[in-house]
This record gives sequence, structure tokens and C-alpha cells, in this order.
Amino acid sequence: MRVRFAAIRLLAWIMPTLALADDLAWLDGYNVVWNSPGKNSAESMPCGGRDTGMNVWVENGDLLCYVQRSGCFDENNQYLKLGRLRLRLDPNPFAEGSSFRQELKLRHGHVEITGKSGDLESTIRVWADVFRPVVHVEVDANQPLHATASYENWRQSDLDLPNDGRRPRFACLGWDGYPGKVTRFRDEVKFLGNTVFFHHRNRDGNLLFDYTVKQQGLEAVKDQLANTQKGRTFGGILRGENFIPDGTADGRYLDTSFTAWKLRSKQAATKHHLELVSHIAQTDTLDQWQAGLRKAVNDKTPLDDARQQSRQWWESFWKRSHIVIQPDKPDPNSKPWRIARNYQLFRYQLGCNAFGDYPTKFNGGNFTFDPSLVEKNRTLDPDWRAWGGGSFTAQNQRLVHWPMLKSGDAELVQPQLDYYRRALPSAIARVKTYYGHDGALFAEQLENFGLPISAGWGWSEPDAKQRQRGKEVPFGDPRIDGTHGPNSIVERGEQANAFVSYHYESQLEFSYMALEHHRFFGGDLRPYLPLVRNAVRFFDEHYQLRQKMRSGKPLDDQGKLVIFPSTSCESYRGARNPTDVIAGLQACLDGLLALDDSLVPAAEKAYYRAFKQRLPDFTYGTEKGDRILLPAESYARYQNFECPQFYPLFPFNRFALGTDDMQVFKNTWKHGKFAKNMVVSWHQDGIFFARMGLIKEAADFNTRKLDNSPRRFPTFWGPGHDWTPDHNWGGTGMLGLQEMLMQTIGDRILLPAWPADWDCDFKLHAPRQTTVEAKVRAGRITDLIVTPESRRKDVAIHRGDR
Repeated sequence: MRVRFAAIRLLAWIMPTLALADDLAWLDGYNVVWNSPGKNSAESMPCGGRDTGMNVWVENGDLLCYVQRSGCFDENNQYLKLGRLRLRLDPNPFAEGSSFRQELKLRHGHVEITGKSGDLESTIRVWADVFRPVVHVEVDANQPLHATASYENWRQSDLDLPNDGRRPRFACLGWDGYPGKVTRFRDEVKFLGNTVFFHHRNRDGNLLFDYTVKQQGLEAVKDQLANTQKGRTFGGILRGENFIPDGTADGRYLDTSFTAWKLRSKQAATKHHLELVSHIAQTDTLDQWQAGLRKAVNDKTPLDDARQQSRQWWESFWKRSHIVIQPDKPDPNSKPWRIARNYQLFRYQLGCNAFGDYPTKFNGGNFTFDPSLVEKNRTLDPDWRAWGGGSFTAQNQRLVHWPMLKSGDAELVQPQLDYYRRALPSAIARVKTYYGHDGALFAEQLENFGLPISAGWGWSEPDAKQRQRGKEVPFGDPRIDGTHGPNSIVERGEQANAFVSYHYESQLEFSYMALEHHRFFGGDLRPYLPLVRNAVRFFDEHYQLRQKMRSGKPLDDQGKLVIFPSTSCESYRGARNPTDVIAGLQACLDGLLALDDSLVPAAEKAYYRAFKQRLPDFTYGTEKGDRILLPAESYARYQNFECPQFYPLFPFNRFALGTDDMQVFKNTWKHGKFAKNMVVSWHQDGIFFARMGLIKEAADFNTRKLDNSPRRFPTFWGPGHDWTPDHNWGGTGMLGLQEMLMQTIGDRILLPAWPADWDCDFKLHAPRQTTVEAKVRAGRITDLIVTPESRRKDVAIHRGDR
């Protein structure tokens, strides 16, 4: 039996329903069109599919594409691109003075570029196969052309990464500040027949995994840990119909030297077709990996069939959901129209990693470009991004994936859930080793093999000049208060990083995401239940043990759990009973208790009920006569600028607009000393405003959040706190707009914070495999369709604060 959840509240008056036309005419007006070539890679356009992203642009008459595929992690856990493609046509329809048009065609997920010079006209289509690991470049011209294609690689020699002001090691976050030598190892590239063959295979003896295991005292359980690095190999071939090798050439693009392996067409033709076929796997031998690549290369699917299958997938993707503002008066100069357009553009970027082995990264996804075009001092190669590659920061990652529930993108969430499922053995082994009890513990900044980043753990090497670990003391040392300042003592099993030590809330959030995913879409929850069970159990066993070590009793005098030492997000350090953790535990326990007994047996539910009774309550206070929700019962120090007081609203759904009094949250916002009015990156004000029913504030914030980036492509936001294109910037923007239209707390469905002057068509997903589709005109709901019809009774209306 599926988990039952519903509550979609629609804020306006419901009028007679009429079926909405099921077509994609609304989408075509959102295509991005450029009428001039780009100056550099910062003026690129995203394109992709399956698990591959490309930055596509035309510069100096050449088509260029960066290609990045989910899972290309090297020995240092840096996220590397597969390389760069370059295509030159002769005669050249894109030569200076030619007419030019480049368009992202959302309906079919591809980029189309047309150039015309005199009587010569040619069109290039760039697309990624949704069902096969293949990038396609198709050329159609009205007269025969010669074509020269190049595979360009900038990793042709081993490179020592220094500790200098450019922070080259920040791209492999685990090594940031390490006092020893860090080397990025070369790729292998060669001509193979009439193709270019390239690959990178991680070298044993040079893996970050091995260092991290030893650093964190886990060698005795190394065979229990999830080793995602050993034998990891990625690469592929570039080939073209009737193309042959044409030698190599050295060059330089911006800050980086490269070598190009060229293929040229045997003769001029009106049609050319190039493919980059890639393969990623962990194998015992290179031969085994090559066998997997050959299988992909030998796929016999006709090009027309592959193209049609991918186009059909994209059409079905767009038909799942939409938010269209001012549908009857499209106007690119109108901010409300633009933010709805940008909502769709960013959703396209997310859709390009629908089937990735690894989740879309918050700090650029698969669409990063040369870093000096983001920050001038980052004169580094195109692989560089801030905040690492194979390391994932949970508070940022979550915001990329929460909006996928209401957009109906079930498969896009799964790579993020699988990331934690894959890392679970490491998280369990850590708890057993350090604390001797059951449960799982995931760090806030987590390598893809399930251990905290080494830089956050802290360097014990005597010559370390930054990120030192400090003196380690036994678990439970009474001097530990969870604050961690400079030169602090560090508890066994804990990180030295003064921002993320004792920051455990995120494992509850991703557990809750798994429960919500099941509640929205159904499907098989069983692969993720061990994650949820172990993430929750950790808190009960760990903090009972700590309290017993302190007082001789596992609970306080009221029979409640004492969650200390802890932190409320990164901001309220040395916290006791933090609000975000309590809300997360409540949400997960309620979610487990709501499951059918076939998934969670009655005896196990009895434990969860008892655990819920042991949870401490939220802590309230008074500020200038107003009742407010506090971030914790107590805390020692405030830093950063998060507001975990609002996590009971979002993401944990403990309070609902129209059911609960929102005044305490409005008071908390009014008196809060946290940062406000920052639209960059992960800031969530627009979500919280919508949850409080503050229409004016939600509309203003989310408009600024989702408005055009300063870059050529409208949704290449950033860098903000993170990097460009900032995907948790886009995720929070999507969430803010969704929450203004529809909230799903309990068993109701609502439109709680929508401006009366924003006409809108929308289709969104709700729990219990429900969709809600409607028009909003002058603040009134028309043409309401709830599927299945039986869920229509759960629709409620709330008018918010206008």
C-alpha cells in the first residue's frame, strides 16, 4: 500500500471546470534565441539529456561544446569533463559577417544553430540521446561542405595542484589546504582506427579514498566502506560517418593549453553526423571497461529512431507539469513572464541529468565553464569549480531536488536518494567504530564514498598551515560543547570544521525526501528504508548514550531525549535540542508510522511511537512581547546566516497554512537576527514567505530570485555563495514559485500566496499520484482539473495576506 498524503490548497475562488488543452504551445515561446555568436564559453547555451550536459556556443566561426557526464570522478574526487568538441565547416556558414541564429528548442531538448553566408546555408543540431550515452552533432547544408571535428583535451600531463591563492584544490574539496603534494593525473588519448579514443582510469595507490580511510581511523573496517573510486574509468570515442584522422594540434583556450585530435570528412557533403559515445564504470581491469564501451559503440539503433525516442521523452517531460505566468500576454519585458520562463529553463537543466548515476550538483551541475569568466583570479582549467566535485554539501543539494516532487520528476530525485543509499555502509561503519551503537551518520560535507571530506576532518600533518585538526580527545569528553573554535580540542569521530561538526540534520532531510518521494509517486520504497531507519535510529541511540555518560541516565528528568552537543544548521553552534533536528525527527517518525505494516512491521512501529514520545518539544520565547520560535533550547554562539527556526515550515511540514497559526513564524521573521533579503544561492526566504501566506513578500522575493542572471543565458545564476551556474539558486526559485501556487501538508491542496494580478496556467503534482491543473485569472481559479477526481474533495482554499 502506498503512503497516503495530500493537501493542495488553492488560494482563490473555484469556478466551473473546463478541460485544459493538452499541448505544448505554451513552451515554444520560452525557447532562447541568440542572433549573434558567443564571445567565449561564458556565452554558452546548455544542452543535454540522460546524464550528460553540454555548453554549446559558436566562437570565431567554430562550434564548441564542453561535455560533462555524471560520474566522471578522478583519483582526487574531482569532477572532470569528458573534454571539448570543436567543429569547423568549409566553406564556413558561420564566418564573420554571416547571418546567425542559435536556439534552444525546449520541446525536443536540443540546440539548433543556423548560419548563412551568401548562397550557403547550414544548420547544426546538437543533442544528447536520452536512452544511450551518445552526444550527436548533425550538420545539414544546402551545398556540400567539408567538416573538421576535434576532440580537445587539456589533461595530457600529470599536474601538481598547488596551495595558492587561486585555490586549485578547492575543485577536489577533500584536499583543500592539505600540506602535502596533490597530483591530478593525465588522461590517455589516441587515434583508434577512424576514431579518437580517450579515457581516464583511476590509479590504485593514489586514491583520496585510501587517504581518508586512514586519516579517519577506519582501516579496520575498510572492506565495509563504499569505495566509489577504485577502478573507476570514464571516457569514450569520437567518430563520424566518413571521417578519418587528420593529425593533432596544440592550442590554448583562455587560461588552458590543450591538444586537439582531429577528424576530417573524406569529402564534401551536404550532411555530416558526429557522435561522442561514452562509458563510465568501475572495473577490475581496463579490458573490462573497454568491453562496456564497445557495447555502447556497437549499438545499432538507427539515428532517426534514437532522435525520435529522445524527442518523445522530452515531450513527455514537458507534459508532466508547468507554470506559465501571463499566458495570454507573453512579454519578455515583464518580470512575472520572465520568472515563469526561467522556471522552465532551469527545469530543462535539471532534466539533462534525469538518469545520472550521481545527482545534479548544486555548484554548476553539468554546465560549468572556464572559471576565470566567473571570477577573474581563477585562471584555472575548465574542470575547476568551487566546492568540489565528488563531495556533496547536503544543505545545498537538497534544494536542487525538493522542487522535483511538485514538478512530477520522480526519476530526477532518485540519483540523490541513491547517493545516500550507496554511501550507507560507510555511515553505519563509522557509527559502530566510533561510538559502538547502531545507526548511520552522514556528514554535512560528504564524499561520494560516504565519509566526511578530509579537509573538514582536519589535517594532522605537522606542517599544516590551515584546517588543522587540533588535539583529539575521547568520545564523550566533558569539555566538548559542540562549538569548535580555533585550536579547539576535537572529539573522536567528529570533524574539526567549526561550521559542519555536529551538523546531522541533513540525513533526516534526505530520509524525509525518500518518504515524500514515495508518498508523491508510489514506487518501491524498500531500497531506501534502511537509509531512513538507520538515519533516525542514530539520534535515539547516540544521544541517549551521551546523556548517560553525562548524568548516568539516558533521558532527562522529563523522560526526554537531550540532543547535545549539536548545532542548528551551521549557524547556532553548541545547540541543545535544535529546532531543525526535532522537526526532522518528527517528520521521519510520522512518515515511518504512516507506512503499511508490510513495509514497517507493528513491532517496529511501536519503537517509533516510543521514540516520538521521547522527543523534546520546540522551544519558544518572547521578543518585545511577541511569541517566537527559537532555533534551539539554548546555544553558545551564532555564526553564518541561516534560519533553521523555519525548518518546521519547510522542509519538514510540521505546520500548515490555513490550519495552524502563522503568527509565531511572522514574529520570528520580524525579530530574527539572521540574514534577510539575500536572493543568491540557497537563501529560502521566498519559500518561507509563501508558507506563511505572505503574498506580497513572496512575489517580490521570488521575482528577484528567478529573474534573469547577468549572463547571456538567463538561468546561469551565480556564483553567489557557490558557483556558476548555481543550481541551488534555481532550486530555491522553483520551490518558491511552487509553494506560492500549491502547498501539500497533510491531506489538503492549496493556492496560498498568489498575486491577483498574475494570471497563470499551472499543472503540478501532489501526493498520492495526484495532479492539479488549473487557470488563475484575476486571483480566481478556473478550469480546475484534479486527477484522480476522488482527490478533488481534498482541495481547500486560503486567501493569504495580500
